[in-house]
Amino acid sequence: GDGLLRVLRPGGAPRGRRPQALQALADAQRKVAPDVGSGCAHSFTFKDLLVATGYFNEGNFIGEGGFGKVYKGKISKTNSQMVAVKQLARESVQGRKEFLVEVLMLTVLSHPNLVSLVGFCAQGDERLLVYEYMPFGSLESHLFDVPHGKPPLDWNTRVKIAVGVAEGLSYLHNVADPPIIYRDMKAANILLDEDFSPKLSDFGLAKVGPVGDRTHVSTRVMGTYGYCAPDYVVSGKLTMKSDIYSFGVLLLELITGRRIYDASRPKPEQSLLTWSRPFMHDKRKFHRLADPALRGSYPPSALNQLVVISIMCLQDQPHVRPIMADVAIGLNHVASQPYASLASMGSPAYSGSPQYSRTPSRRRGGGGGSRRVSQYA
Repeated sequence: GDGLLRVLRPGGAPRGRRPQALQALADAQRKVAPDVGSGCAHSFTFKDLLVATGYFNEGNFIGEGGFGKVYKGKISKTNSQMVAVKQLARESVQGRKEFLVEVLMLTVLSHPNLVSLVGFCAQGDERLLVYEYMPFGSLESHLFDVPHGKPPLDWNTRVKIAVGVAEGLSYLHNVADPPIIYRDMKAANILLDEDFSPKLSDFGLAKVGPVGDRTHVSTRVMGTYGYCAPDYVVSGKLTMKSDIYSFGVLLLELITGRRIYDASRPKPEQSLLTWSRPFMHDKRKFHRLADPALRGSYPPSALNQLVVISIMCLQDQPHVRPIMADVAIGLNHVASQPYASLASMGSPAYSGSPQYSRTPSRRRGGGGGSRRVSQYA
């Protein structure tokens, strides 16, 4: 509805006291409720979420992000549904802004490859978001720093994840009205269900895309180092093609098993884009981009196709990059020819007990440390 767009559009956020913003949220929800039916986010009391998380018991702690902590919980009001509860830091002004945006976004958006918002709490100074619980955690925890003895993600699973992420982005760009620019693509924000189907999460930085005769949205540059398109970094002009570039980075990470930036590697290999450039310029060297953990268990033709798609997405000039719908078509074509061999690495990785809440994750950049980084924060 128009009320929702006034809240979401750049420069259109309610000004003044926080209660005004919350009233805008409530008004927007009432406007969109008929369209989203039972999927409309539920408003929880703080006590509801205290009980759900065992009073934020450390045993239910999942991880921590820039704006707060995340806990596993069980909501008795929704048939004992397992959820992830993100409690925003009270002192985080940016976190509060992102809370409002995320609730609005996920209330009106619905797609199999977007994480579902079960509800929220805005009581007093407390701001909490309640998501569906994703048992296999983030793509980051399965793709990088895989514990010894655990099988890596196999080829078919990587392609499946790439397809799902592309489908989710295509929905945001081409189906959502007005279109949505995700703006926070990274492996840590891609959550995996028990079938390794991916879901985009963390919509706090998302923006309504340009409408009418506008070509871009002017905004302060935000996102994760290495994933942001160079044209966006330089100009502050955000477009759907900014997301395309970020997807190209993610796809390259899936192919190589390397982080976009890893300080633990030798200097020439710390930047994934710098290291990969010589191989991407010569088709005869594409195979050198493949994650060594795959041990050659991938179809060379499919690898070549994924590398080409990544190259197209990573073009410096935004107008040369493809649209997300075409990327999804290309990836679906690759997925329609799954890899199988006698030397197959077996079923999707981590087929046993998921290491959702206990697998240490290094800080971005490979600098070490064991603080768990939330998949939702």
